[in-house]
Amino acid sequence: MTVTEQRRGRRIMMTPEERDAFLTEQRTCRAATVSADGTPHVGALWFCWHEGSLWLYSVTRSKRWAQLRRDPRLAVVVDDGHEYGELRGVELSGRATFVGESPRTGAPCPELDTPERLFAAKYFAMDHMPHDNRHAWLRLTPTHIASWDFRKL
Repeated sequence: MTVTEQRRGRRIMMTPEERDAFLTEQRTCRAATVSADGTPHVGALWFCWHEGSLWLYSVTRSKRWAQLRRDPRLAVVVDDGHEYGELRGVELSGRATFVGESPRTGAPCPELDTPERLFAAKYFAMDHMPHDNRHAWLRLTPTHIASWDFRKL
């Protein structure tokens, strides 16, 4: 995978270590998809960050899921901060990949072992994933990443 470099804002760009820590600690992202007529759709999702990929747990009967089945292009923003000097965030984009069965019932899928463990600990304080037969996994291994941390100004 080739990730395009951030050209502007290098002074406020997060280091890879800062970015990984930020994406690990944050809880909510906004994911943007595109409809057949080109209209964007943005919605909030929970996620986990693992080994350079964003793992998103989405309802399979959602507009997002249907749009990604037709066109896998996906852009995601994770941000934080209240005052201007506190703003920080990461924008990731690329193509979504569907992982595991849809909807997820918990059938063995070694590729999901670590993301599900991380997700369950982060959101449910559990060591196993509580499958509801409504959600399934999307993986975004970004081809473009931009970050900012205004606290560096």
